[in-house]
Amino acid sequence: MKILVLGSGGREDALVWKISQSPLVSKIYCAPGNGGICSREKTECLPFKTEDVSKLADFALKEKVDLTVVGPEAPLVAGIADLFEQKGLKVFGPKRAGARLEGSKVFAKDFMERYGIPTAFHKTFEDSRVARDYALDNLPLVVKADGLAGGKGAIVCKTKEEAEKAIERIMVRKEFGPSGERVVIEEFLEGEEATFMILTDGNRVIALPPAQDHKAVFDGDKGPNTGGMGAYAPAPVVDEERKKEIIEKIVKPTLDGLEREGIDYRGCLYFGLMLTKRGPCVLEFNCRFGDPEIQPLVMLMESDIVPFLKGAADGKLKGEIKWKEGAAVCVIMASGGYPGRYEKGKEIKGLDEVSKMKDVVVFNAGVSRENGILKTAGGRVLAVTARADNLKQAIGLAYQAVDKISFENEHHRTDIGRKALK
Repeated sequence: MKILVLGSGGREDALVWKISQSPLVSKIYCAPGNGGICSREKTECLPFKTEDVSKLADFALKEKVDLTVVGPEAPLVAGIADLFEQKGLKVFGPKRAGARLEGSKVFAKDFMERYGIPTAFHKTFEDSRVARDYALDNLPLVVKADGLAGGKGAIVCKTKEEAEKAIERIMVRKEFGPSGERVVIEEFLEGEEATFMILTDGNRVIALPPAQDHKAVFDGDKGPNTGGMGAYAPAPVVDEERKKEIIEKIVKPTLDGLEREGIDYRGCLYFGLMLTKRGPCVLEFNCRFGDPEIQPLVMLMESDIVPFLKGAADGKLKGEIKWKEGAAVCVIMASGGYPGRYEKGKEIKGLDEVSKMKDVVVFNAGVSRENGILKTAGGRVLAVTARADNLKQAIGLAYQAVDKISFENEHHRTDIGRKALK
């Protein structure tokens, strides 16, 4: 098989790393990839951006690509799966109609309301002054840009100053572009966050082990939200009883709702949850694998991932995924200043030493390769991921690896996975 992976971050490197281990696969193309992905076994990076949809489709037809796996959300929301399907190309990832669950917070909230899926109480606003007046009277709350914002468009506000600033950033200054034309303002839910992802072919469901992301930039969940500063799996906060509750009250009604609306959803469906006293509530849907949640999950996956990706795309998902015992932890090493302004082009040192460590993989996120030297090229630079017999050991191993790697102004959280140990 020939497989095309779309994207350029740590999620895509994790998928390429896992797909390359499949005996079914002879060649992997990654568009555009990055300076680390292109060194993976069987892999060639392509000079196409994910928005070059027509060029990618032409390439896939010419090279007889058997399956395209879409990593990021933007091409799915833009309808890449629709175009590929029209050309007879198989895609892992939903078509535009299904991707609206992530592409529009307003659509997602209305969808949950229609099908009785538990979520935070919310209101939608198109006028910044009306939004501001409502926010000041209903603290604490969360202000969310309607459209895609790279994981940074949800702002928790506990004071009037924070609420005014959030609405100013999203609706007035348009920091997230057209995504901020509308905002959803919702009640602030208390509890622990968890990520619950499924693979689906539109009918059958395979649940992946629950994970927990760490979105805030600093230790103790302080500071602004990022695309994710680390993750671990499985998350003990989602035990078997809670897993059944999530499937019955959230997953099944979501898939039933999609079917009732005539949406044939094939791919990964991500449920970002808050585990509250009144039960699990949906914070957000994503139409693709979580980043950095997929990194620890591929480390734990014993099965070949390819038959499951292809099965979902073909509408013939079958079998069960086998998982290794133990736990895995991913620590993001980021550029100083992220998620705000940061510098690029810093040389990354220590990777050779880490490559000799057992049960540790460094997934490449924001990196470039210049004259054979790996350098920083993004906010989230590396996803250092370790697997061990238990979570405490996995945390220790991941941070041992982090300590061996360095680049100028590097920043990482030192508490990834710690809350699970309590």
